[in-house]
Amino acid sequence: MNKLSLLLLIMVAQTCAQQNFLRELEPMGDLPSKLKEVSGLELADDGHYWVIEDSGNQDEIYKIDDKGHLKESLEIDHAKNEDWEDLAMDKEGNLYIGDFGNNQNERDDLVIYKVPKDELDRKKPNADKIEFRYPQQNDFPPKKDSLYYDTEGFFHLNGHLYIFTKNRTRPYSGKTLMYRVPDEEGSFEAQFLGSLFLCGDQNRCSVTSADISPDGKTIALLSYGLVFLLTDFTAPDFSQATIKIVDLKTNTQIESVCFADDKTLIIADEKNPFGGQHLYKYTID
Repeated sequence: MNKLSLLLLIMVAQTCAQQNFLRELEPMGDLPSKLKEVSGLELADDGHYWVIEDSGNQDEIYKIDDKGHLKESLEIDHAKNEDWEDLAMDKEGNLYIGDFGNNQNERDDLVIYKVPKDELDRKKPNADKIEFRYPQQNDFPPKKDSLYYDTEGFFHLNGHLYIFTKNRTRPYSGKTLMYRVPDEEGSFEAQFLGSLFLCGDQNRCSVTSADISPDGKTIALLSYGLVFLLTDFTAPDFSQATIKIVDLKTNTQIESVCFADDKTLIIADEKNPFGGQHLYKYTID
């Protein structure tokens, strides 16, 4: 069997494990005027939500309520917002900021900021730096068919941060690469966990945010208008997961997702010509 035939067989097998559904988002509220580019979202201990904005915005995290109202903002000390793209939280309440946006695949300074729980009570919290690199990337940028190293989605699980890259390949392969790094300060080569074929539409199938349910049984990978729900996996191997594809029936730029509980997703979108800058809810059947 030649390589092309093998690749097609793998893609067909993974597609057969996917289930497609159509579902509308339930509006919760409007985001404040200063938060036009929310790129990360995470549930806070008090039931509110932490959000961040991406490149070109402040080195701050913001707390909003479930209507989108701004409650407070905190400047993260010694943490530069090169391109903050997602948030994660561990079970101890430590917050992680993914500064790994890399549109051109040119960066060699990828970092995740860990904000300890007790620092979140301060006006200017300190953060530890988790620096990392992708072992497969040797060129900055690589060739167009290897543009896998932009990243907008990750979550925390059992002492590690699991990273799902944003595919910018041309021709488009439909895959996200999966990695993990320890959740502690240091400099690391990310551990490669494999790849996952999501779908073949370059305008809809690249990961823009990720989270895992509190019970650890469901992963949500957000993309432009779709959410991929992964179940029936055993970490760190997600390659054989059952994938349910939900079309959220929106053409706004949805960039952020988190679990409010095991069956409820909270989603935010950025402002674009089609609308956006809202907070939504989606209940998993």
